[in-house]
Amino acid sequence: MKRGTRRIMGGSFMRWIRATLCAALALALWTGFAAAENDAAHAPVRIGVLKYGTVNWELDAMKRAGLDAANGVDVEIVAFAGEDASTVALQAGSVDMIVSDWLWVSRQRATGADFTFVPYSTSVGSLMMPGDSVITDLGDLTGKTIGVAGGPLDKNWLLIQALAKKDHGTDLAAENDIAYGAPPLLAEKARTGELDAVLNYWHYAARLEAQGFRTLISGTDAAIAMGTAGPVASIGWVFSEAFAKDHQRAVEGFVAADKATKQLLATSDDAWDALKPLMKAEDDATFRILRDRYREGIPGRSGADEAVDTARLYEVLAEIGGSKLVGPSDTLVEGTYWTGDGNGS
Repeated sequence: MKRGTRRIMGGSFMRWIRATLCAALALALWTGFAAAENDAAHAPVRIGVLKYGTVNWELDAMKRAGLDAANGVDVEIVAFAGEDASTVALQAGSVDMIVSDWLWVSRQRATGADFTFVPYSTSVGSLMMPGDSVITDLGDLTGKTIGVAGGPLDKNWLLIQALAKKDHGTDLAAENDIAYGAPPLLAEKARTGELDAVLNYWHYAARLEAQGFRTLISGTDAAIAMGTAGPVASIGWVFSEAFAKDHQRAVEGFVAADKATKQLLATSDDAWDALKPLMKAEDDATFRILRDRYREGIPGRSGADEAVDTARLYEVLAEIGGSKLVGPSDTLVEGTYWTGDGNGS
């Protein structure tokens, strides 16, 4: 009797062990599948950015608010020291997206690449001068010292030159002392009075504005004066069509997250307060102007409408800057703008 009892107890114990092991295995498998499903639900997107660029502001706000995850993507920020490094990384496949301009995209497409563009910001450079300057229009610049960031082929500089010639018969490059240089150096020279005017990138112009400088004309003003129907995004998210085809959910999710983040930054001052450490604004006035100029640069038109204006603007720039600026094509190459259907426009 005792032997039988021991056999029964032993058999029950082994069945319990087997049941427990099976349950544990099932739980482990379920947890693994759940984790894999969760990972799959958040498509990774590697974004290459300049280490101290303003694009970091938006990506920080996106991650902080969880808007990448809310739109099914997991954004990884990859920082680079310079723009050339980020474009090389995109071409090598080390990152999935960067911010660049449509001129670069069109040049690349003209040589067989498949990069495409989604508008990011219409904030562009502005020609700034001291608040007490007697200069009132481009015609007053003759004989002045002008600082230009971005070099002689900067598209804002070319458009402003074209407008000065069209409206005032003035050749700004030939009739003035032009100083090309790095944006922070030119901003400092403007502050110390070494320049009569300076064409600088939007965030440097905003900082000068906070210190009493005023805008004579912006790149957007010049573009509209030269025939565009509205503001054109100077820079955008750039990625390959092949990546978009193979990772459609990632691209569409990121574009949706970008739109949601812009909406947040357009309406929430609290979201901007969280960005203050990144912005490194010298004072509250500078912070507010940087915030407001960023908001003004949020694209308000469809990519299709912008593409029409960009094609018009491209032809103007091709005529002024030639192949050194636009590359082998004198028209905007088809596919430069991404349509969201797997093809560019």
